Amino acid sequence: MDKPMDYRAFRSVPEMKYVNADNFVRYRTIMRFFYQEYKRLRYWMKPEDIYAGVAGDEELSGYTLDLCVSDLEQLEQWGNLASRHDGGRASTLDEYMKKKMQYLMRPYSIEIERLLETLEKVTGYGGSLESTLFDSIAEKLFAIRRMDWDSSPGAALELWTSLYEAFKKLHENAADYIASLQTARAEEMMVAESFLVFKDRLTNYLQNFVQALQRSAYKIEGNLERINAGVRDLFLDRVAAEDLDKPRMEEAPSKESLLAELEQGWSNLQRWFLGDGLAPSELTLLERSTKDAIARIVRSVIRMQERKRSGVSRKKELDYLGRWFAGLEKLEDAHQLAGLAFGLFQTRHLQGEDLRTSDRADQSMWDEVPTLRNLRSRSRKRGAKQDSDPIPDNEERKQREREAYMRRQAEEWEAIRALVGSGTLRISDLGRIDSRTRIRLLQWIGRCNSAPKHTFVTPEGVRIAMKNAKTEVRTILRAVDGELHLPDYEFEFALTDAAREAAATAEMKAEARTDAGAVGAAGVDGAAGTEGGSSS
Repeated sequence: MDKPMDYRAFRSVPEMKYVNADNFVRYRTIMRFFYQEYKRLRYWMKPEDIYAGVAGDEELSGYTLDLCVSDLEQLEQWGNLASRHDGGRASTLDEYMKKKMQYLMRPYSIEIERLLETLEKVTGYGGSLESTLFDSIAEKLFAIRRMDWDSSPGAALELWTSLYEAFKKLHENAADYIASLQTARAEEMMVAESFLVFKDRLTNYLQNFVQALQRSAYKIEGNLERINAGVRDLFLDRVAAEDLDKPRMEEAPSKESLLAELEQGWSNLQRWFLGDGLAPSELTLLERSTKDAIARIVRSVIRMQERKRSGVSRKKELDYLGRWFAGLEKLEDAHQLAGLAFGLFQTRHLQGEDLRTSDRADQSMWDEVPTLRNLRSRSRKRGAKQDSDPIPDNEERKQREREAYMRRQAEEWEAIRALVGSGTLRISDLGRIDSRTRIRLLQWIGRCNSAPKHTFVTPEGVRIAMKNAKTEVRTILRAVDGELHLPDYEFEFALTDAAREAAATAEMKAEARTDAGAVGAAGVDGAAGTEGGSSS
């Protein structure tokens, strides 16, 4: 049972007034300067030092020392600052009586500024799924079982601190990360095409966390169940004693209240991993939420892929399926293929007279006499019936396009093969060229400039590299359709290993065919000579 809420601890917080006051810019600037100096271990400061630290801010134009002193006094009234009289360096009685003050930041203000600094960095839920925290929690619980905390002074407090901090970090970070997957921004990301690149990393991240959770959960649950009430009470009592032994400047809490707080923390830890018997544990809910997130990601990716496939022509697939149906000899096989290809069609209930010709219960529906019923269109628009146009035969056009493409590829290869033999090419060495060569050179320049290493490989297996991509020397490329001023690029051509092997194989096959032809010709001549000899 949770302890009842103590309403006596509630009070108004005047220390928060400076955040929303009329002159909040001045007050927050002063408090942020105090907080930054506090982190530098500088505590007591004079008004002159504070004014020198905040006067350079652009938001405080026209700010004076008198206004700074007034703001410091107001902050002291609200309880944000503490003050003391600074009379150590006074040389006259008048200077001492002017009440030079020094100011110190109070603990409430330190926590408020720390909170505000954290809130300024919040851009979303954040969080993370750190699977190593499961191993850390299991290790600490095993150490409690082995009584390792009883070996040296302070070990029990250190063990409890590291255990509970790992538990809090696991719970808070996991809750924040799972919540970030439920936001509208996450929903927008999951329907964008760019999510396909990110989904593998996210899915692997979630799957690795679930695997670590399943691998370490039984260790944690087993250790918690084996720590009986006696060991737990002895350990928590030792933690409370070591915590109270620490020297404190403020009033120390009572041992009873400290033990109650520690028992509540242990109860939270046990309920998170084991549950309370009435509802599933938080660990189970976390695993379920993570698996649901993975399922949502997979469904989003499937929907995107289906949308992309919906615009793709399925002519080849349907043609193949139609040929498959046409090649079947039995109607039963066609029914089975239709069931596998299309599944069950949506049923429609049609009214009609059931004319049964037999009382056999095992008679198939395909053997029944069909009931004819005319269906009329429900469309309000009546139009003349139009015959469907046949699918045009584009084989001749495809053949022409294929031949033209092969000619272009042959011309491309002839142009590249001559360059491969020379090895290098500089634009300034070219004479007057035709428009096709100019277009080809510009394509090479564009592909080399866009490549990370200024190198690309053609479909024919030729590696084209630009040797001087950053040259400042310029030249003129003269073509039949005009002149182009551009840098004097130099290209280097070389065959890839695969292309070189293919060329060698083709050459060997050509030689083999030549040799076979020579042998065949010699055989024919010999046979002719034999016949001539016989006839003679």
